[in-house]
Amino acid sequence: MIRVVVADDHAVVRAGLVQLLATFAGVELVGAAADGEEAVTLCADRVPDVVLMDLEMPVLDGIEATRRIRSAQPGVAVVVLTSFSDRERILRALDAGAAGYLLKDAEPAELRRAIEAAARGEAPLDPKAARALLSARAGPTAAGSLSEREREVLAMVAEGLPNKLIARELSISEKTVKAHLTNVYREIGVTDRTQAALWAQRNGVTRATS
Repeated sequence: MIRVVVADDHAVVRAGLVQLLATFAGVELVGAAADGEEAVTLCADRVPDVVLMDLEMPVLDGIEATRRIRSAQPGVAVVVLTSFSDRERILRALDAGAAGYLLKDAEPAELRRAIEAAARGEAPLDPKAARALLSARAGPTAAGSLSEREREVLAMVAEGLPNKLIARELSISEKTVKAHLTNVYREIGVTDRTQAALWAQRNGVTRATS
């Protein structure tokens, strides 16, 4: 069972999310917060697996709430759920430790997949927001410093594949996949899977087709 906390200052949106989550098998709502500070407190008390975090909230905004939650509880995955797709705002949230992001017009099935992906340690990315967020965190020439295998791994990360599937497709171990990712992060100047995926999309890193 995936334990979820919802944080949104709009009562109607919050109530709608509560009702929607109740229809998802394998998902348990363990708390709903009306502001960022309440979300931090709830997470400390309920220890969820995933937090659906709005960005614009009173008392404490979603970015700072994300930073505090991730600092205190690194195992909690925060997924930004927002109406805003401007690059700077979302990148600040990712820098604060958010695992991924969705826009509030996402379909229920997308939301469910995002929750499940975040709980598995993956980075759910909304394609519409991704287009607005594409930002070169390092120059395109950094891609040239990657080995062919590292580019393959990075391309698969950008496609949303988890390490297990990457390992299977490349016939290598998950440990080797993680080692490649460590090198990739260092070479392109990012710190996590979400940022790596965005970088790959921005710099056109895709799998070679034969």
